[in-house]
Amino acid sequence: MISIQKPYILNPGDTIAIVSPASKIDEKHVNSAVRQLEKLGYRVVVGEHALFRNHTFAGTDIQRSSDLQKMLDDPGVKAILCSRGGYGTLRTLQQISWRGFKKHPKWIVGFSDITALHFTLHNMGYASIHGVMTAYFTDGEKPSKSLQTLMNALTGVPNKYTFKHSKYNVTGQTSGVVVGGNLSVLHSLRGTPYDIDASGKILFIEDLAEYLYHIDRIMMNLKTGGMLEGLKGLVVGGFTGLKDNDTPFGMNYQEIIIDAVKEYDFPVAFDFPAGHQPENYAIKIGCEAQLSVTEVGTEFYQK
Repeated sequence: MISIQKPYILNPGDTIAIVSPASKIDEKHVNSAVRQLEKLGYRVVVGEHALFRNHTFAGTDIQRSSDLQKMLDDPGVKAILCSRGGYGTLRTLQQISWRGFKKHPKWIVGFSDITALHFTLHNMGYASIHGVMTAYFTDGEKPSKSLQTLMNALTGVPNKYTFKHSKYNVTGQTSGVVVGGNLSVLHSLRGTPYDIDASGKILFIEDLAEYLYHIDRIMMNLKTGGMLEGLKGLVVGGFTGLKDNDTPFGMNYQEIIIDAVKEYDFPVAFDFPAGHQPENYAIKIGCEAQLSVTEVGTEFYQK
């Protein structure tokens, strides 16, 4: 079992960095995020190349990695927020040294393609936060609920989420370390040095714009590869913008997932408010959580 170290909690006046390790980002989202964080009392620095564009990427691999490296090495930076996902994090990671980070660990926040960073940190023994990125920091002019849950996680305030029952749920209670993130990215990391051991842990998954057959392909990979049988629980977030072929696959995503785990006896909770959607509540990856799935609803609690 990996021993996980949590970075220090944030206090007003601390410095938060915004970088773009993957796809290019619209400047308005970054500017809005900066304003919100400054209103909350934090100092914000934006990576030199965070708004750069190189085809689909936020600058070249070297530019993206240099921004991330600078913030990792800076002891004055207490948290690093990724501006967006998309694609490119794995390319960025190959250029990174973690020596400076290990001297001054800090929270790293993001989701989707940033799952590759969460896996890297987990394997090194550090907690991180699967949470909202810059495009969803606001709800109108107000801080979004997703941002509020992120700030709770960053400042040491427990998050307790209660959400509706799904007919696909498997009831039960469990506790354990939470791992996971975007299902497609998780699949892409299988067999690489960034892959994780999920045995004895609660796995969280979400995804966007996938074909139904491909979700089944991934779940069969996780099953035959042994990742599912050792889980203590499965939490399923948003699966949005899904696609089907001209010949229908014949099952929805919930049925696909339940079919893959039906022989196991751990609780399964659908409709967790996280993923590619406005409700993207913070989860501390690598940290203990309590999960209760009942016929009435589901409760997920993290200190």
